[in-house]
Amino acid sequence: MRIESDTKLDFKDVLIKPKRSTLSSRGEVDITRNFKFKHSPYTWTGCPIISANMDTTGIISIAQSLEKEKMLTCLHKFYTVEDLKSIDSYIKSYKDSVAITCGSNPSDYERLREIVNYLKQVKFICLDVANGYSERFIEFVSQVRNDYPEKVIIAGNVCTAEMTEALILAGADIIKVGIGPGAACTTRITAGVGVPQFSAIVECADAAHGLGGHIIGDGGCTTPGDVAKAFGAGADFVMLGSMFSGHDESGGEVIEDGNGNKYKEFYGMSSKKANEKYNGGLAKHRASEGRYIKVPYRGPLENTLQQITGGLRSACTYVGASRIKDLPKCTTFVKVNTTHNTIFEKYTIDS
Repeated sequence: MRIESDTKLDFKDVLIKPKRSTLSSRGEVDITRNFKFKHSPYTWTGCPIISANMDTTGIISIAQSLEKEKMLTCLHKFYTVEDLKSIDSYIKSYKDSVAITCGSNPSDYERLREIVNYLKQVKFICLDVANGYSERFIEFVSQVRNDYPEKVIIAGNVCTAEMTEALILAGADIIKVGIGPGAACTTRITAGVGVPQFSAIVECADAAHGLGGHIIGDGGCTTPGDVAKAFGAGADFVMLGSMFSGHDESGGEVIEDGNGNKYKEFYGMSSKKANEKYNGGLAKHRASEGRYIKVPYRGPLENTLQQITGGLRSACTYVGASRIKDLPKCTTFVKVNTTHNTIFEKYTIDS
């Protein structure tokens, strides 16, 4: 047993310190980036915000909205080949806007092969497991890289520098960083595992960039300010789940209470709800590591997207970053001794 004594921080523990800036308007800020990848020959240009590969947010209706903003969507791994064939005209038209998600078991990989063979235009493959620390997963990433040398491979999740490096060296271009920070994730409660998300991003970004790789800050953002903090901490992409839930375009059943208030379902993909839906229930050797949430109905997704992109532009103007790419080198963080309210159930966004 050993204890690391240095303090790890979450988004609520820091604020961005303002400084003099030559920028006079939020409209001067460029929130798009041009990416070249370590392994894939592809390039990508867009706003580096990604919808999480959950079955309420990693769906085509979300992708259609995000594509208008040049953002990405990781489609959830429960789409069948037949499902995607029925919308192949959309997928083929927006090949730069979606990633096909795959688990690490043989049946998942066979499904991926079928989809990629049919939708050859798609550039991104997301290899998604809850625990990215197994040797088996490293071998799997290497196998996928060998089979698909031209694709941009996203792999995770991890939350430490050494495994970020291992997955990049195994063939991943982008590492998903985050274990337990999501609004619908209970891994930190159930298993006691994780690293506070702000520190995880700082450390994993430093490791990835030293090897020519990139990272996604996956989870923990409940406000537009958190998104800005994630980019300022060094994340190349930020993945959002809870902030994209509850909208017209989001998945999940619509629920109405006795007072006429509307809600939509949102739940973690390791929750009891998800396991019952896709696996016939929780296996005896497993515990639920996700929660079920009723999210207040929020209307069209475009309202939330405007708040997120507007908040990001505003953060850039406060520190003099004319491009989102410059935000990390322009940002100074201060630790705070009070916490602002980031309880997901109370989070609202003006429409």
